[in-house]
Amino acid sequence: MAYKRILLKLSGEALMGAQQHGIDPNRLNDYAKEIQELHQSGTEIAIVIGGGNIFRGVSGASKGMDRVQADYMGMLATVINGLALQSALENIDVPTRLQTAIKIEAIAEPFIKRKATRHLEKNRVVIFGSGTGNPFFTTDSAAVLRAIEINADVILKGTRVDGIYNEDPEKNKQAIKFDALSFDEVLKKGLKVMDTTAFTLSQENKLPIIVFDMNVPGNLQKVVRGENIGTRVYL
Repeated sequence: MAYKRILLKLSGEALMGAQQHGIDPNRLNDYAKEIQELHQSGTEIAIVIGGGNIFRGVSGASKGMDRVQADYMGMLATVINGLALQSALENIDVPTRLQTAIKIEAIAEPFIKRKATRHLEKNRVVIFGSGTGNPFFTTDSAAVLRAIEINADVILKGTRVDGIYNEDPEKNKQAIKFDALSFDEVLKKGLKVMDTTAFTLSQENKLPIIVFDMNVPGNLQKVVRGENIGTRVYL
């Protein structure tokens, strides 16, 4: 494998499948199987998952809700998704730990860097919930922050698109896909990979990002093996 320890970033919307909201059990189980296969190869796996399928803080704030309260609601939504993914993984015998930046000891461990690293060394999948634990920060920022803290080799951003394009490929079928880009090229071209805070943090810490289509069976393993899947962003 090209990468020994990875941070997999999944959006909450990815769990909706064909639904309009919530969690599609079939999509959840498909993701769990993909992670199981990678886990069996010996790769150390950490996961950050969003909460947009349940509640999005920015959306709530735009409708008059206090932004801080809305963001905390979004953080709790990520914990719900984390619990669902943990359950799906443990149902297929993948040892899993859920850690949260907000203390919810009844259902998850508090995030402790050393403990998270130890779990990974013992070949347990670690899911990080509740983002950074702070309002105004996205789960993209949480993914980069946790990846740096656990010394991950790469951030894998699993989406429903097979990489980074010069335009939205779902709106323009003639959009051009990039196989690889430097951080500077992403900025010059004005491409959207992650939010600015997350992207800058990744760049400063020389942490590569690979954007790929998580919905294609086998793609996760191919990316970790170093195959030319998706788009790689490097320093």
